[in-house]
Amino acid sequence: MKYYLSLLLLCSLGLSAQQITYDIASFTLPKGWTKTTENNSAVQYTKKEGVKWAQVAVYKNTASLGTPEADFDSEWEKLAVVPYKIEAAPVKTAVETAMGEWKKISGSGKWFFNGKEVTTTVTTFTGYGACISFVVNISDPKFNQVCNEVLASLQLQQGNTGITDIVQENNTTSGETPAGNTTSPIQTAFKFNSTNFDDGWVSTVQEDWVQVEKGGIKVLIHYPKEGTIFPADPDKLISAAWNILVAPRYSTLSNFKTSYVEDFNRPYLGTGDVTEVQSGQQKFVVLFRRSGGWIEIVAPDKNTFTREFGFDASSVQWGKLSEYMGGYVVTNSAGTIVKADPEIFNKLDRMANYNRFAVAASDLDNTGKWNASYSSNTFYANYYTGAYAGMTTYSSSQWFDFKAGLKYHWELVAANTGMGQISTAQAKSDGTIKSINDWQLLCSNVEGKPKTYDAYFSAIKGGRVLWLNDAKAPGSGIFTGYSK
Repeated sequence: MKYYLSLLLLCSLGLSAQQITYDIASFTLPKGWTKTTENNSAVQYTKKEGVKWAQVAVYKNTASLGTPEADFDSEWEKLAVVPYKIEAAPVKTAVETAMGEWKKISGSGKWFFNGKEVTTTVTTFTGYGACISFVVNISDPKFNQVCNEVLASLQLQQGNTGITDIVQENNTTSGETPAGNTTSPIQTAFKFNSTNFDDGWVSTVQEDWVQVEKGGIKVLIHYPKEGTIFPADPDKLISAAWNILVAPRYSTLSNFKTSYVEDFNRPYLGTGDVTEVQSGQQKFVVLFRRSGGWIEIVAPDKNTFTREFGFDASSVQWGKLSEYMGGYVVTNSAGTIVKADPEIFNKLDRMANYNRFAVAASDLDNTGKWNASYSSNTFYANYYTGAYAGMTTYSSSQWFDFKAGLKYHWELVAANTGMGQISTAQAKSDGTIKSINDWQLLCSNVEGKPKTYDAYFSAIKGGRVLWLNDAKAPGSGIFTGYSK
C-alpha cells in the first residue's frame, strides 16, 4: 500500500481559463483540462495533444523542515527521484521570495517514458511553517509556455496554513465511513482506525481484535490473550483457544472439530456451526493459527468459506505430510477429496496482514521511545574437513525518541564479534518528522540526510506497533512501542 502519485496532466493551448482552488493554493488552467485525481495528498489534471503531453499537480501543504533548501531536497526525493528514478542532481534555482513571506525553489531533471525524454520540474514554496509543492512534467518543449503561465498564476494563502499532517480530523484512512462496512471502529488516540484495501477488504480497530470484512465474511484478528498459546497437544490447545476467544459470543455449537497437519509451520484449525448471540443467526466459524496469532473467520455457511478460501476447513484430517504424499487431504469447492498443495492455508495465513493502519506524524508526537533490535549468528566449517571453524555474531539496536513538536532523537548501536575480535559502531542524530502521505513519513536527519520511511501501524490491545522501513530498502526495520 505505498502511495505513488502518477501525474498525467496533458495541457491544451488557446482555450479559455478555469480557476482552480485546492488546499491553500489557487491557480489558473486552460479550460478543458480534466481532473484525474483528487485525494488526501494531491490534485492532478489530464489533457493530451496527439502523443505529446504535459503534467501538473499540486500537493497539500505539510510541515516545513525549517529551510527552503531542506524542503526542496525532501520534495525532490519523494516527487521526482522515487517515482521517476531520476538519478542526476536537479538543476535548480536560488531561493526567491514570492507572494509575501513564501520562499520559492525550482529544480528540474530528465527521465524517459516509452523511449521519450520527459522533463520534470518540482517547485516548492516554504513559509508560515509549511511547505507546498507544485510539479510539472512535459514530454515536449511546446508545453513550456503554458505550464509556466499556470505556475505564474499560482496564489498561496498568507499566514497560518492549517498544516494538514498535524490536524487529527478523522479516524479512517479515507476520512469517510468505509463503504460496505457495517462495523464502526472504536475511537482511539490515533488518527486512523480503519483501512479500505484495494481488494475490497475493510479493517477496523476493535477492543479485542482487528475486524476485517468483505462479502458477508468477518475475520477477527485476535490480539494476544493469556491462555490461548501454550505447549500442549493440538486438540487441547485449539479447544482452549476456542473456549476463550470464540465461545463467549455464540449460544450453540455443533459439528465441532479440531485438526492440524504436521509441517514446519504447523496449521491449527478448529471448526464448528454456531448460533451468534448478537444476531441469532447461524454461522460457520473457523479458528486458525499458523505463523502468528489466532484468526477467527465467521462465514454465513461452510460453502461461503470454501468459495473464498479455496477449501473446506472441516474436512482437513490429522496427520503428517509424509502420510499424504506431500499434501493435505481437504475437500475442494466442488466437494471432491483432493491431495492439496501445502500452500492451501496461505490465504488464511495472509489475513493477518490486514492488521495495518496508516500513520500520521501527529500520532508519534511526544510518544517517547520506539525501538528495534536485531541479531544473527554465522557458523563456519572447514572446507576440507567439515570441522567447526568458529562463528561470528552481529547485533544491533536502534530507536527513535519522539519528542514534542514533531521532533525526534535517533540512535543506532551495533556490535560484531568473531574470531576473538569485537567491533562496535554508533550513530545518532536529531531532527523533525512530517507526513509525506498516509503511509510514508519523512525524517529530516538520519545519519546526516533526510530519510523517507514506509510506515504503518499494527493494532494491539490498547496501543499500536509501529513499522518503519527505509523506502529504498524494504524490510529494513521495525520499531515497536505501546501507547494508550
